[in-house]
Amino acid sequence: MPPLRSQIQPGVTVDIVQKQDQPTGRLTRGVVAALLTRSPSHPHGIKVRLTSGEVGRVQAVISAQPNA
Repeated sequence: MPPLRSQIQPGVTVDIVQKQDQPTGRLTRGVVAALLTRSPSHPHGIKVRLTSGEVGRVQAVISAQPNA
């Protein structure tokens, strides 16, 4: 099950799956810039925008500590 919204915050390193990568499941790693999903959970993962500008659904939290 993908992480809950409460486990994700700006500055945290995560693996996301972008819309175009959903059929293959290819993951993209990056740092969260903003949370786009308002609900506490989502069956496919919380949607976020990375600092690189990429948007996708979080599949795993890599570093739970925000990068200082």
